[in-house]
Amino acid sequence: MNISFVGGGVMAEALMSGILDANISTPGNIKVGEPDSNRRNYLKEKYSVNVSPENIDAIQNADIIILAVKPQNVVEVMAGLTQNLTSEQTVLSIVAGTNLSTLRNGLNHNLVIRVMPNTPAQIRAGMTVWTASKEVTKEKLSTSKDILKTLGEELYVDDEKLVDMATALSASGPAYVFLFIEALIDSGVYMGLPRDVSRKLVLQTIQGSTRLVQESGQHPAILKDMVSSPGGGTVEALMAFEQSGFHGIVLEAVVTAYEKYQSLGKTK
Repeated sequence: MNISFVGGGVMAEALMSGILDANISTPGNIKVGEPDSNRRNYLKEKYSVNVSPENIDAIQNADIIILAVKPQNVVEVMAGLTQNLTSEQTVLSIVAGTNLSTLRNGLNHNLVIRVMPNTPAQIRAGMTVWTASKEVTKEKLSTSKDILKTLGEELYVDDEKLVDMATALSASGPAYVFLFIEALIDSGVYMGLPRDVSRKLVLQTIQGSTRLVQESGQHPAILKDMVSSPGGGTVEALMAFEQSGFHGIVLEAVVTAYEKYQSLGKTK
């Protein structure tokens, strides 16, 4: 399988590493188009892949082209590719906010896949939601699924609107979780815990709580009630959360992100 990357950033590297470890392709069959010479040299030295400063050179003979550039550069990059794609090549985009219609029009190409990973994909613990144009073959869908599984969990959806929603929830989600983790750690420090102790307590608590939700199959509200003894400290803390509008703030924040991503998609 010949796979090309247009852009060699962190997420592209995560995919590249996963592809090689899963034996989906070999270093000799991977090409990377990357303008930054330091980044090119790093990828070539670490993974023994082929690199080029020119995207046109990188996509030659590729079966799948992974578009991994910054959103602000995607229109210019697509314009440079449009006359150099063959009818058999499939373009898999991990560019945030760039929908199937924008990809098809910008590339003048019908075989496109839209992918929305998140940053834990860097350690293969990601959540990736994706969809594809109806012209993409079952074989390319199967290969794409194998590629995306190397990042962690993946979910294919037929309705592209669900990808937009996932962008606000699971793609932006790590930032929300990191903010909560930071606040919990700081609260421990405020009470007098050494920062390293507070950090350890918080990280294990969040990891364990997540696993309990996954493995028990219980609704989070039920598990929350199990921790909340009548008249106890947990109930007092939950009351403080409620009084601050915590639940509504989270809902509003995610919806705001969703609306922003929708507006970004319409401006392309």
